[in-house]
Amino acid sequence: MSENFIGGKWVPARSGAQLDCLAPATGQPFATIADSDAQDVDLAVRAARRAYDEGTWGRMTATERGRIMSRFAAVILDHHAELAALESLDTGKPASVARADITALARYFEFYGGAADKLHGETIPYLDGFQVSVLREPHGVTGHILPWNYPAQMFGRTLAPALAAGNATVLKPAEDACATPLRLAALSQEAGFPDGAINVVTGRGAVAGSALVSNPGVDFVSFTGSPEVGQVIQKLAADNYISCTLELGGKSPHLVFEDADFDQAIPVICKAIIQNTGQTCSAGSRVLIQRSIYDRFIARLAEAFSQLRVGAPEMDHDCGPIITAKQQKRVQSFIDRAKAAGIPLLAEGRPDPGLDPRGFYVTPSLFGPVDPESELAREEVFGPVLAALPFDDEAEAIRLANGTDYGLVAAIWTKDGARQMRVAKRLRAGQVFLNTYGAGAGIELPFGGNGKSGHGREKGFAALYDFSVTKTVVLNHGS
Repeated sequence: MSENFIGGKWVPARSGAQLDCLAPATGQPFATIADSDAQDVDLAVRAARRAYDEGTWGRMTATERGRIMSRFAAVILDHHAELAALESLDTGKPASVARADITALARYFEFYGGAADKLHGETIPYLDGFQVSVLREPHGVTGHILPWNYPAQMFGRTLAPALAAGNATVLKPAEDACATPLRLAALSQEAGFPDGAINVVTGRGAVAGSALVSNPGVDFVSFTGSPEVGQVIQKLAADNYISCTLELGGKSPHLVFEDADFDQAIPVICKAIIQNTGQTCSAGSRVLIQRSIYDRFIARLAEAFSQLRVGAPEMDHDCGPIITAKQQKRVQSFIDRAKAAGIPLLAEGRPDPGLDPRGFYVTPSLFGPVDPESELAREEVFGPVLAALPFDDEAEAIRLANGTDYGLVAAIWTKDGARQMRVAKRLRAGQVFLNTYGAGAGIELPFGGNGKSGHGREKGFAALYDFSVTKTVVLNHGS
């Protein structure tokens, strides 16, 4: 793990510097990674550029690319147990969550492997004597900066559509979660990716990540992370006149109306906030409940919340540890400030008594009623903390739902079909779910947000469009 994967070879950082990898469940180091700088990043970008401009990858047909990607999906599934164990160790995910992530990772390469030769252009009716074709082509070299919460899934979510469109790629994983991306880089050779099609460079975001976005050899950037860093990424990309996809987070609401099915809604609402220990951009971190049912619903929700269990990854409980000590402190500070402000704590999860005291654990917490203007109702905690807010009518529910700077995901719980569509159309969100939430990995479903949630779309065919550009060809063939 202590080297970068560049041009099909393992290459140490030129400075020789390394960073420790800590297991969130114990707080102890288990490996090291290369602490790369701009020189290392440039080496990777040049390898990608050669693969695209001069190598077999840039000349390969879409059908051939798709076959390699499909083989990679099979290789991933052949190494499923190994990759899931590595993901769980590196991020602290419960074992079952890590297994589901590897299954989703393989699905990304299956889906985009099948889609590679279906990214079609079009023809445009034009003047007499002219033929106009619109081609869809790769950007060239794409840079990918991953977050630490879903390193395996994000490897597939961002690289698979870029590769399917024909780009050569350079990936910079988060320094806190590099193990799975590095192992996947090695496995990509088994699938038959040519040298330079996939390059992985590790290091700190402020150094290696900034260098990747700033490198003049990069034609497009995909970034997933915080809104604050997203602003920096967008400015750096603008300096090189390139565009980017930004997926930056959310404060996603559930809108629970008085005719909602309690038995259907409550388990989903609980899972939506404790999935990956709440470290999910699309976490359902607010639950808005119609006042006429608020007391009954919140009592049932609190009862379910109090049954949530916190444990080490191998215990496979509802929640594992937070990724780092720094992030643990940040999440706990939200909980402590909410208590100090007098916001009622309605329920807490149950930590397993066998937890390593050095691990980065936080207890799931349900607060309510929460003031709509409080930080707990407006700011992304990125941990297992759920804020409950009452509302009186449909108009207030929409106002509260749209009352943050984010706009990523929302859910509407009601049996009224007219209300479902009426409210869905007025919500500021990239995805709206009716009587469900998330609906699995959703690889086929375009995903992205508005405002501080970012711009551009991942997943589905929408991602292929972002990772490609159009070229209009006009032929004057005469009348």
